[in-house]
Amino acid sequence: MGDISADRAGHVTTTAWVAAVLRSRIAAGDLPPGTKLSEQQLAASLQVSRNTLREAFTILASESIVTRYPNRGVFVASPGTGAVREIYQMRRILEPAAVLWGPELDLARFDAVIREGEEAKSRGSIPDMATANQNFHQTVVSMSGSPHLQQAMRCLLAEMRLVFHAMSTKPDSHIRYADENAVFVELLRAGRRSEAAHALRGYLDAAEADLLEHLESLEQLRI
Repeated sequence: MGDISADRAGHVTTTAWVAAVLRSRIAAGDLPPGTKLSEQQLAASLQVSRNTLREAFTILASESIVTRYPNRGVFVASPGTGAVREIYQMRRILEPAAVLWGPELDLARFDAVIREGEEAKSRGSIPDMATANQNFHQTVVSMSGSPHLQQAMRCLLAEMRLVFHAMSTKPDSHIRYADENAVFVELLRAGRRSEAAHALRGYLDAAEADLLEHLESLEQLRI
């Protein structure tokens, strides 16, 4: 489950820190959809009380990252088509706005993320491609310069990581996104923010349609 050396300094309470640790592990793919979160094990590994852990679960449940089932416990969520539509509705507002009006632009950070994606693609690692793609979109929102918006994006991406598990049989989707990310960065480098925002909006529309089509086909198979 990882160590407990994560820095707590940026968190007002221990509860917020625990929620951040679990959110990060989910976003990294360490806790896949359907994983039961053991209070006993997590409280011991994080060196916190069960009450603190339960408060952290409440935060994550409000973000749709975990789900509580009476008499069964707390599980990492398995987002369906409704959750995907909500996630992309928020992303279509948040990300293009950061591109158009954000005061911060760190091209070196973008270049590093693009290299990360290219290296993952060369290794054929789907999880690492997904991670690189998430880092790319977190970098997009960092253009806003707003810690609150960046935190909102971290929550969305943690939920998105759960959706990516359903796409494990479609590695080509991550490859395509890695290529489109590189084109997007070149638009930013050329100062063409409006075109970059428009391209990003189309990118998000296509990604949502692809995810919904795949999820709906999986639901049909389960019927």
